Amino acid sequence: MAAPSTPPAPAPLGVWPGTAYPLGASYDGAGTNFSLFSEVARRVELCLIEEDWRETRIPLDEVDGYVWHAYLPGIGPGQRYGYRVHGPFDPARGLRCDPSKLLLDPYGKAFTGSFGSDVAPYNYGQNTLGHTMTGVVINPFFDWADDRAPRRPYHETVIYEAHVKGMTMTHPDVPPELRGTFAGMAHPAIIGHLRTLGVTAVELMPVHQFLHDRILLDRGLRNYWGYNSFGYFAPHAEYAASRTPGAAVTEFKAMVRAFHAAGIEVILDVVYNHTAEGNEFGPTLNFRGIDNAAYYRLVDNDPQHYMDYTGTGNSLNVQHPHTLQMIMDSLRYWVLDMHVDGFRFDLAATLARELHDVDRLATFFDLVHQDPVVSQVKLIAEPWDVGEGGYQVGNFPVAWTEWNGKYRDTVRDYWRGQPATLGEFASRLTGSSDLYEATGRRPSASINFVTAHDGFTLADLVSYNEKHNEANGEGGHDGENYNRSWNCGVEGPTTDPDVLALRAKQSRNLLATLLLSQGTPMLLHGDELGRTQRGNNNAYCQDSPLTWMDWSLLHTNADLLEFTSRAVALRAAHPVFRRRRFFDGCPAPTHDHPDDIAWFTPGGAAMTDADWETGFGRSLTVFLNGDGIREPGPRGETITDDSFLLCFNAHDAALAFTLPDPAHGPAWTPALDCSTPTGRPAPDPNGTDLRIPASATIEVPARCLLVLRRTA
Repeated sequence: MAAPSTPPAPAPLGVWPGTAYPLGASYDGAGTNFSLFSEVARRVELCLIEEDWRETRIPLDEVDGYVWHAYLPGIGPGQRYGYRVHGPFDPARGLRCDPSKLLLDPYGKAFTGSFGSDVAPYNYGQNTLGHTMTGVVINPFFDWADDRAPRRPYHETVIYEAHVKGMTMTHPDVPPELRGTFAGMAHPAIIGHLRTLGVTAVELMPVHQFLHDRILLDRGLRNYWGYNSFGYFAPHAEYAASRTPGAAVTEFKAMVRAFHAAGIEVILDVVYNHTAEGNEFGPTLNFRGIDNAAYYRLVDNDPQHYMDYTGTGNSLNVQHPHTLQMIMDSLRYWVLDMHVDGFRFDLAATLARELHDVDRLATFFDLVHQDPVVSQVKLIAEPWDVGEGGYQVGNFPVAWTEWNGKYRDTVRDYWRGQPATLGEFASRLTGSSDLYEATGRRPSASINFVTAHDGFTLADLVSYNEKHNEANGEGGHDGENYNRSWNCGVEGPTTDPDVLALRAKQSRNLLATLLLSQGTPMLLHGDELGRTQRGNNNAYCQDSPLTWMDWSLLHTNADLLEFTSRAVALRAAHPVFRRRRFFDGCPAPTHDHPDDIAWFTPGGAAMTDADWETGFGRSLTVFLNGDGIREPGPRGETITDDSFLLCFNAHDAALAFTLPDPAHGPAWTPALDCSTPTGRPAPDPNGTDLRIPASATIEVPARCLLVLRRTA
């Protein structure tokens, strides 16, 4: 984009005082109120921008509580705008005002244009008009029809982490003009796939307006993941099918409406811990030039530098009341105006840092709990950051759920045959009561996952021992080095049928364990199809077929999709796999049945302390008592279910498993068999369901989970 050479546009017909609230640009049908917070500013100009880059500067003479504002009658949707903030520039004191910069509205609902790799935003005193995006006034009115939030309880939730572009770029049934967009996500082909799979919520990777880092663009790469936000009220403009400024807002709403009509919730992955402006060498886009010290955590006694708890250059200053207000206003906006159903907070430990240490009762969490809107949606924490003491799994407040990194690590270790994991594996399988029960939380507080966007896909987890991130151009220094993965004997692609069969079975073992564990399961998009990133465990900058869904796998790996759908359906049909409360190990109060859960050795004996402490132990049987569910149903009714045996064998050889005595069930029939490609158990010779009597001995194949259901 070139800077304008045309004369300034004429000023609007009138400028009214307007109001300090609401912040941002608010269209009411007759005109637009503009409102901007800056405590450090000496003067603020609202800049109206035309398509030919002519700029009209309007002084904001009204100031209330450091909020600069005006109302412009006749200014409506589609109007491009920005701000110029006049004030001190003294980096040594943390002051970075620069009126040469056309600044973006922190409360902007939409943006248009692009940055490219232009250097103007990085240089003090260089005008960024024509070298930056601009805000866009939007029309807030939308026909939601009969849209209603699904409000699915956590214990009935199955989350699917997805990327808007990656999910839609190659699907043959999505029209080319809709691929990579919110409209593409709303297409019946995508929603139909999710419904077939049985998931109840999509967790979208960042859709707040974000920046493609100049350093990546110079290498021919892009910030594909989007963890580089600067517009916390605006859906990312590149995800709109229409090029009309502000179209992303309408298309996002239409997407949510379509998902809700299918009974699927929409959860947003949000990045309130840092912004795209980076450290002192980063671009000036908005926050830095509006009020640097208010928006960012600066180094004590050296405010020219930024505190960095995220590894990305800066951290938002959640100690400042206006920054907290902006975050809370943003969250409420996405719930009330955009109808989303929850949030996953990236590096959430950063939001809990009042001074330096992570404080579980930090002001941000107090505000969330007191908010009548935000407190009622799903709140999911990524419970760590890169600062000292940042790993906080199990330490978030009672209303929150957490990505359970300990679940991921333990389940990976168990199935790859690491020693001394049996006791912890049992804890993770049953909802991680050691992490959550003491604080009054339920099993659903544990968001269980084996894979996520950050790290290997499931197919790569069983195909690579080492990361292969050469395409990122960082010399292999990026990405996690310790992945708890196992390549099953060959690194990467192979035609060896035995290795391929083992990888497929390991994938099924991991999926079945995830979906039959107590807690809230989360699937990574494409794992149900065997999606690979060819060993890249940090594909944040790869906007290419490497990271996009390969929908041809619908046919190639149809068995894996059927298996995953079968496991999801098994969970949905049986409340014993998704209890609202933790097991207590006590007998069912009104039935002559044993405890609500019991643990057995493969020989059929009750597990002893010595059995749990055996470092080489790789197998056990878990009895889940369908008559031992303590919690009532939603109408107070007693919940009873089938009982199940989960026979885990992570050994490299088949083992004989003796089933429990008749007190646990007179007979059993296979319900899910990870040794078969679809999980469908093999019938008996007569073609009927196999019936196995109590106390019988059966063979469980090497590295296999077999699920048995009690039968008469």
